[in-house]
Amino acid sequence: MTIKEDVKKMKSAAPFLAASTIDDRNSALKLIAQALKENSEKIFAANKLDTDKAEADNISQAVMKRLKFNEGKLEDCIKGIEQLISLPDPIGHTTLSRDLDEGLSLYRVTCPIGVIGVIFEARPDALIQISTLCIKSGNCAILKGGKETSNTNRELFDIIHEAVIKAGLPEDSLLLAQSHAEIDELLECHSYVDLLIPRGSNAFVQYIMNNTKIPVMGHADGICHIYVDTDADRDKAIKVIIDAKTQYTAVCNAVETLLVNREIASDFLPILAKALKEHGVKIRGTREVSDMIEAETIGDDGFIEYLDLIVSVKLVDNVDEAIGHINRFGSHHTDSIITENKETAERFMQMVDSASVYCNCSTRFADGFRYGFGAEVGVSTGKIHARGPVGLEGLVTYKYKLYGNGHIVDDYASGRKQFHFRDK
Repeated sequence: MTIKEDVKKMKSAAPFLAASTIDDRNSALKLIAQALKENSEKIFAANKLDTDKAEADNISQAVMKRLKFNEGKLEDCIKGIEQLISLPDPIGHTTLSRDLDEGLSLYRVTCPIGVIGVIFEARPDALIQISTLCIKSGNCAILKGGKETSNTNRELFDIIHEAVIKAGLPEDSLLLAQSHAEIDELLECHSYVDLLIPRGSNAFVQYIMNNTKIPVMGHADGICHIYVDTDADRDKAIKVIIDAKTQYTAVCNAVETLLVNREIASDFLPILAKALKEHGVKIRGTREVSDMIEAETIGDDGFIEYLDLIVSVKLVDNVDEAIGHINRFGSHHTDSIITENKETAERFMQMVDSASVYCNCSTRFADGFRYGFGAEVGVSTGKIHARGPVGLEGLVTYKYKLYGNGHIVDDYASGRKQFHFRDK
């Protein structure tokens, strides 16, 4: 059976999953959490096959960090599922209730998107997060993970899929795509797939966007900034920068560019350079920066995403220049200001055009679990439908329900009746 045939079956199952009760969906999540714990040794064994092959293939350290799945990551996934269970049902919320006329009532009610295809990087925990979010929000999910974690993905999928069926949800709620060729076939399924969420390199995301008629949501790069203002608390700035760069380097919310106010540069840069060096971080900076501290010189095209222990540094005159740089060179993901000046902070928060904008805290907080969403299917830097870490709210849309009693439009077009539009 081809993936197109599988997806067609999934499209037929979608209304049944959408109509399931919150008790049924939460029951599935509880069974998933339990099954993951009970089968942890099988999962870790499958992951060892993947990591051993990756090491033999000399995979980069950034990718290796993503694909390793240990007890700590499993525990975090379980916590995410438990948090997800505690959240209210996102389906069936009435967001508008209006009488158009006597006996003619309009309601706007939240509902699942339907069939969602998520193509994600070599991160086994992503498969757990995506599948459980889709189940909770009543969406069918097509899952395609990176080939580097194919053994782990298959083991996790089989465990999760079995729990979903055991809970009484449709068998076709979940589908695992494994071969690279299936991606191109999936891109042609615009009659059956309602949304695609690609996670990966800029080139990969652009390829998906340019080769399908299916709506696409997501982000390409994670070029996150921290601006250290003239009114910054220096100790606070160092603490936040080190966390944002080193706590986990191989993720899209790690800081990649530091902007420092020129007024404090001569005092602050040496302190910053010492702290970064102690944590194994290499510095790349403009000529002005490399003249002041040890750093590789870069030009205006050097402010990129590293996903490694490397950071770019540039000096700016003020908060407005920092805002201008971020809006021009950033990826509109997550950007932070370090300052004790409330007025400057609010200007930065208002003017920076990013999905998440912070003051005096690490960019690493841009995460669905840390936002209390349970998990996330990804981060969206777009402005339509969902923005930032996409949790349950980003996985539902709405439909209008109109209840009448033989009402016809001609009565209103002819003037025999008039709308009165009263919100309930």
